[in-house]
Amino acid sequence: MRKTCAILLAGTLAPMLTGCFSSTRYVKVHAAPPVVMSVSLDTLVDKLDRQFEAIKTLNANVTIAASTAGATAGEVKDYSAFRGYIFVRKPEDMRVILMVPIIGRALDMVSTGNDFTLLMMLPNKTRAIKGTDTVTTPSKNPLENLRPGVFFDALIVRSIGKDEYVTMTESSRLVEPETKKHEAIYEPDYDIAVMKVKSGRTMVRLRTIHISRTDLEPYQQDIYDENGRIVTTVQYSKYQTFGDLQFPTEIAIDRPLDKYSLKVAVQKLTPNQKIDDDQFELQLPTGVTVETLK
Repeated sequence: MRKTCAILLAGTLAPMLTGCFSSTRYVKVHAAPPVVMSVSLDTLVDKLDRQFEAIKTLNANVTIAASTAGATAGEVKDYSAFRGYIFVRKPEDMRVILMVPIIGRALDMVSTGNDFTLLMMLPNKTRAIKGTDTVTTPSKNPLENLRPGVFFDALIVRSIGKDEYVTMTESSRLVEPETKKHEAIYEPDYDIAVMKVKSGRTMVRLRTIHISRTDLEPYQQDIYDENGRIVTTVQYSKYQTFGDLQFPTEIAIDRPLDKYSLKVAVQKLTPNQKIDDDQFELQLPTGVTVETLK
């Protein structure tokens, strides 16, 4: 009897579900990339380690544009892009110089990793600031919360530390076309989560590195704080070859908690050129009062 009722019910529902109570929708099918690579997690970790170790110094000619969130929700303030120079020497030395037409050098920031010195030469005022790479008292001006470590972590994807653990998942992203003549591409990727033990059986996530399976290069990196919040998102695109190094020529840095973002366009890059110590020494003008950030 139960079997007969089930057959009758199925016979009644089938026409309803496939007939006038159903409809067909057509969705856009995105193109697939011509090449999709498949590798192991060990292979990717080894590649990240080798790429990081291969970089000793960087000497880059760049343009940098900044944007900040305004006081009103949805308001964004865009600043003009200025040309500049970035010098990096591992383990942590960095110098960032921004040039402004007519004035010349307008911003000069030097860091040894833990401490930094910033010189701003404005038309009516020159300011010198010293502080640590950690923001303890945030400024109301988002750009005053910028620290050299943000540049360092964005420019160079760090290797996996000896006390860090990794896991990998597969995902995908939609790559929008550069022109209307091309199709959007549905591109598979690998997502590598970098973690370390916090205490006992708990772990904290440090970074997530998103790697394209078309060329096995990072296209995005998410950096977290100790509370699991994303403090920096970096997007990498338009890789070019500089010597033996594959390096992105467009780097977009977003700091959601500090409410500012930066776009770095690499015009010229010289890797592993010797950089002398004096390149990381900032001479302050005589008579300038140095402000110390707390």
